[in-house]
Amino acid sequence: MKYAVIDLGTNTFHLLIIDSSSKSLSNEIYRERIFVKLAENGIRTIGKNAYQRGLQALKHFHKIILEHQVEKVKAFGTAALRTASNGKDFVQEVQSKIGLTIQLIPGSEEARLIHQGVIQAVELGDEKGLIMDIGGGSVEFIIADKNQVFWAESFPIGVAVIHNTFHKKEPIHPVEIEMIHAHFEEMLQPLFDVLKKYKTPCLVGASGTFDVLENLLPLTQKTELSVSIDVRSFFPLYHKIIKMNMEERRAKESIPLSRADMIVVALVLIEFIIKKAEIEKLMVSAYAMKEGILWEMTRNE
Repeated sequence: MKYAVIDLGTNTFHLLIIDSSSKSLSNEIYRERIFVKLAENGIRTIGKNAYQRGLQALKHFHKIILEHQVEKVKAFGTAALRTASNGKDFVQEVQSKIGLTIQLIPGSEEARLIHQGVIQAVELGDEKGLIMDIGGGSVEFIIADKNQVFWAESFPIGVAVIHNTFHKKEPIHPVEIEMIHAHFEEMLQPLFDVLKKYKTPCLVGASGTFDVLENLLPLTQKTELSVSIDVRSFFPLYHKIIKMNMEERRAKESIPLSRADMIVVALVLIEFIIKKAEIEKLMVSAYAMKEGILWEMTRNE
């Protein structure tokens, strides 16, 4: 049985196809991501160019799915499609013109599926960890151990939103960072409240900017589906990158061109969380929401 999942994120559309006759996620047939950047003109409305990029990406994904003769397909829309005034128009057009049905899921379901994916890749152990998935429109936080989720919530502070709202100067100005911090202080109060109850010395990053950190920082441990990073090595990198302008970031080979614009605000967020949550250990998971969806698809057969 071949399964495919399409994750329609605010910045990136992902396609993942597996052959799961063994009910395992490891038998990967095809994986692709396309940087659509639905929120390049803001998250309230999908701009004309971004709208067309999204349609073209899904036409391409649909062609790949047909070529691989996939039996089961699920497509999920997240923050941008939930929020944008023309998000439902996009969903309807994809259905009528391409034949793909997109399910819009709330942030709480997004967080649950992220956790389901992460625990297939990372051994959380008995200690509680803070799972963090940075998207373009939203950021999901989950507090969990190997057995259960204690708390999960989605916040509308994705990197596209923060970048479009605050990052106006190159390199980013210290006052802009202060404004971002103030915004996080206000928006993330529920997280701070729950962190008083639960200690989470380990931060587990899923997808996005965390994939970039894996290539920029020294690794202390590596498995097939996760890596550990010395959290102390994050801070010199953070201070180096926030001093770069856009041209310098684009010239740095270890920073993908597709992430050069938003990596600064993403690092500002990660640095903020590391300090607020008193993080001692940093891990990066190879799996996130799409793998969580596939895990459940294979288990429901």
